[in-house]
Amino acid sequence: MTFSDNPLFVGIDFETYSSVDIDRGAYAYSSCPDFEILIVSYCKSESDEVRTFMPRRFAQRPGVIVSGNALLIDDSPVFTGLDGDEDEFLELVADDRYIKTAYNANFERTCCRSYYGLECNPESWLCTAVLAATLGLPPSLGSVTQVLGLPEDKQKLKTGKTLIQYFSKPCAPTSKNGGRTRNMPRDDPAKWQLYLDYNKQDVKAEQSILKDLMAFRPNAKEQRLWTVDQIINDRGVRIDRDYAEGIVAHDDERQEILMEEARQLTGLSNPNSPVQLKKWLAEHGEPELMDSLSKDVVSQALARDIKDPDVRRMLEIRQALGKTSISKYSAMLGAVCDDDRLRGMFRFYGANRTGRWAGHIVQLHNLPQNHVEDLDLARTLVADKDFEGLELLYGEPAQIFSELVRTALIPSENCRFVVSDFSAIEARVIAWLADEEWRLDIFRNGGDIYCASAAKMFGVPVEKHGQNAHLRQRGKVAELALGYGGGVGAMKAMDKAGKIPEDELPKIVKQWRAASPNIVKLWKSFENAAIRAIEDRRPSVYPIRVSVAGGSVKIEFYTAVVRDTRCLFIRLPSGRPICYWGATVNRDKEQGDALEYWGLGKKNNNQTNTWTKLDTYGGKITENIIQATARDCLAEKLIQITDMGYNIVAHVHDEMIVDVPIEDTKAAEVIDAAMAEPISWAPGLPLKGGTYECCYYKKD
Repeated sequence: MTFSDNPLFVGIDFETYSSVDIDRGAYAYSSCPDFEILIVSYCKSESDEVRTFMPRRFAQRPGVIVSGNALLIDDSPVFTGLDGDEDEFLELVADDRYIKTAYNANFERTCCRSYYGLECNPESWLCTAVLAATLGLPPSLGSVTQVLGLPEDKQKLKTGKTLIQYFSKPCAPTSKNGGRTRNMPRDDPAKWQLYLDYNKQDVKAEQSILKDLMAFRPNAKEQRLWTVDQIINDRGVRIDRDYAEGIVAHDDERQEILMEEARQLTGLSNPNSPVQLKKWLAEHGEPELMDSLSKDVVSQALARDIKDPDVRRMLEIRQALGKTSISKYSAMLGAVCDDDRLRGMFRFYGANRTGRWAGHIVQLHNLPQNHVEDLDLARTLVADKDFEGLELLYGEPAQIFSELVRTALIPSENCRFVVSDFSAIEARVIAWLADEEWRLDIFRNGGDIYCASAAKMFGVPVEKHGQNAHLRQRGKVAELALGYGGGVGAMKAMDKAGKIPEDELPKIVKQWRAASPNIVKLWKSFENAAIRAIEDRRPSVYPIRVSVAGGSVKIEFYTAVVRDTRCLFIRLPSGRPICYWGATVNRDKEQGDALEYWGLGKKNNNQTNTWTKLDTYGGKITENIIQATARDCLAEKLIQITDMGYNIVAHVHDEMIVDVPIEDTKAAEVIDAAMAEPISWAPGLPLKGGTYECCYYKKD
């Protein structure tokens, strides 16, 4: 569906109940047998009147007696105000002439489909949370209303959490509440009236956001992409439930065995306590570990020659107990639906500046890689619950479990996975936009960019498994660390193993920049264009026309006022703009001009993301543009592969996982070719897909 210039909207918000925690995702939450919708508020754009009702199925339950528009307690009305009509609401939801809007619309779509059995076609829905995110605003409804300066009843917003806890979640049975496990409206009519008001307030806030930001809504292609995203989230990916359950059960037993071994080894009452363990380690010849027992510090210590076998074993136990990847199996089991599928794992526009997806629930975006030798054997041992054999062959199971997380994702019945990703997509995009010809030639000819970069820097041939192979690692670190203006600090952060001598880093930075002059120019070009756009108060556009191999593309820098706030926009080659909210230029900075904008960041060393002023610069802007353009390349292919009739079940960074029937023997070839096809708005960008087939998810 393409939205008209003046579409009809209906804003929606639900209050719901489920004994499943919402942190397990909307799909598991709404598929619970006791799930129900408690309150519905809705507002048609042509009336601006928010109407509220309690669904008939809920209104007829014990503890909820509704007559007309009043809740009755002992046959006496205790409040009125239920002016909505359930039949009218259901007609509006089913009417594709109306665009259904909601803040985090996936929740309303999922709940509405689960409760009412409606299709809830995503093509006729619009998510106002996505609308806010495209402008760089924070993710929560309350935070967005505060940033926009919208009128709000702060007390009701604060009270909302208490009301959700009271009515929308199970309660503990006590003698005071008569042993009930759930609170109903008649248990506290005054609170219930507040809940109705709170629900109405959310619709009013969402409608205000829609009104103020509608002029900046995503274009038709982005709306189509959101629809594809919803289809992928609705479809979900199958997990091997028995496999995951076996790992979790064994890990519980193993953790207790390790804890008992640690107690016997150290004599400590709680060897998992950093305070107790640091003191013990200091007494046993490792005083340097008094400062930290972080994962990296423990790994570095184990890489040393530790003479005391008890100390080494204790650190090994500490490392095994600290493995967090087991929690991903628990997260899978907590969120899986009755058909063994995980749904809702991708948050559209999860990264404000670039528009990339964020992981949700299981966080597929940060899975450990699988380096274990003979992956098939390791997985078979786990599937057979032969954990003794696993430990005998591979050592500590926790490490193996960590590397096997991906393999818990499996195809549908009679299907296999076809996994395809863009090869070195960011390196390709930056070479393309900078018109760094020698880099483009490497990609066109199927070369190794890390070897080529090292050869360019050091002036000697570099082959991955041949002459000067040791220099490839330096080329790799330089490529990953320096493309966006990074220096020695970025090199050190990327070279975690410390394989490159520190005194060589400044020279490598200088050599890399000398070998890539067009990329260095790009940083400054983008920074200057941003400054000019911000400081020019007129609605001027500062385009940078970039010469690329296939012609040229245009990147536009301009500002626009959004509800009294001037924002910097950068229109990408795809036509999609990215936004820096409240962007300014601070000329008073000691180290030169500073580009500043508002976003989520850490303020005053606080580890919690808060709405605060952030700095940026040419290299960082370049990174945002490159990553956003890479995201748009993947977006094109997600739509294309979907339109070809294939079922995408997941995507991770620049990779997609496709569920393909076994009899479709050509799928991998077709998908691989599609990934390499040129994109209309990216002439000359050399794309390449890396595609393989597997019977469970893994890295090729």
